[in-house]
Amino acid sequence: MSGPRTTPPQRPAPDTASDVVRWAAFSCVLVPVVLVWYGTSPAGAISTALGLATITWVCRLLLRESERHAARLAAEERAPHRGRHGRTGTGAHRGGRRNGGNTPVD
Repeated sequence: MSGPRTTPPQRPAPDTASDVVRWAAFSCVLVPVVLVWYGTSPAGAISTALGLATITWVCRLLLRESERHAARLAAEERAPHRGRHGRTGTGAHRGGRRNGGNTPVD
């Protein structure tokens, strides 16, 4: 007889945005070193590093914004739909005019 079955532990999803940013930061350091090694001026290598760092920073911002947007959409999919205007129940502003009861109006 076998013991109780347990489900394998769930691994968290890999954080691909952080991986991309790490590799980009690594290239911001590596590319200028290679450029200087192959004879480019240090000023040219520094300007290349600054350009790469700027592009990396902007891409990081866009990735984070995309993650927030995806998380917001996932949360909205899980939340129940609350109707046309997001209100529940029968509020005072629902429907037509009301005159206070079932008495005829003359």
